[in-house]
Amino acid sequence: MIPKITDKNMDEDYYKLLDVDKSASDAEIKKAFRAKAQKYHPDKPTGDEKKFKAINEAYSTLSDKQKRQQYDSFGKGGAQGGFGGGAGGFGGQGGGFDFSGFQQGAGGFEFDINDIFSQFGGGGGGGFGGGRRQSRGQDISVSITITFKESVFGVQKEFEIDKNSTCDECDGTGAEDKKTKTCTECKGAGSVARVQNTFMGQVQTQVTCPTCRGAGTIPEKNCHACGGDGVRRKKEKIKVRIPAGIEDGQQLRLSERGEAVAQGRAGDLYIQVRVTPQDGYIKVGSHLQTMMSISMTEAALGATKKIETLDGVVNIKIPAGSKHGSKLRVKGKGVVITENRRGDLYVELLIEVPKKLTKEQKQALESAQKLGL
Repeated sequence: MIPKITDKNMDEDYYKLLDVDKSASDAEIKKAFRAKAQKYHPDKPTGDEKKFKAINEAYSTLSDKQKRQQYDSFGKGGAQGGFGGGAGGFGGQGGGFDFSGFQQGAGGFEFDINDIFSQFGGGGGGGFGGGRRQSRGQDISVSITITFKESVFGVQKEFEIDKNSTCDECDGTGAEDKKTKTCTECKGAGSVARVQNTFMGQVQTQVTCPTCRGAGTIPEKNCHACGGDGVRRKKEKIKVRIPAGIEDGQQLRLSERGEAVAQGRAGDLYIQVRVTPQDGYIKVGSHLQTMMSISMTEAALGATKKIETLDGVVNIKIPAGSKHGSKLRVKGKGVVITENRRGDLYVELLIEVPKKLTKEQKQALESAQKLGL
């Protein structure tokens, strides 16, 4: 017996929501979804908006091979991009482990692999060590929510974050009126010599000058706004273009829009996009799917009906002899692909069989039955 979906188990795993085994094939998952969707579609007498959304969410994940694999491995968070964004591995962008997290981390700890190699490079800034090492600010992660319609057409969003930004009074120099002078410690080199004890004995290396932080210059007078730091805490408005077709849980990366750092490169800003479901609609690649209820006579004789799309109301022609579950295509009403190209909208027909008939309706159907219809 198929268990009944209730509000209590809406948070159960996706396989239970669709009443299928974890080993279910794509065809079995699709069949189970269609049965559930027909039952809980908001247009149906047995419709339930909350249950319909939960079923849509389950099918959207299990019908996608990559998302299903992530869900099976990591659960709901993994399927929705909760581990840093897809194919980018630990780093989230471009693959591989991102060592940037070891720079300017908690408690001021710094790690630079060049500092290790510099021990083999001798003096004078040669070898791997070099002289000036550019520091990097911390990355920032935020989450924004958009509507289903916005995910189909794309949208520009603006939001505000509080972060360390380059001081706009001194352009990050830390100097009043941007007036600087040669660093007295490194004499403008940006690095200074240090003797280090290594397993090979004492070795002279070049390290970033602690006074000018590698810039080679220092302020003649500290900036009144940032106190000579070159950065200051402030609220900053961020504008971002969300591309059409983005999926729930995907991440966007804005290079160097994270935390600024004095005499260095700012970190990156990662934006996780959450998409609110749309009643009666699901997105499959660049196409949209929905359902429409029609009567037995409309299915048999054909009809023209109005349907609400994301572009507004359009007329759709029901061919005579339409079968339950058949799909009609509305061209160009799907997800925006390019400026001049869009996916399609597929409308699945649900033939309603009345539970109660009037006397006239019953007589008409009996007459039709005698005629072999």
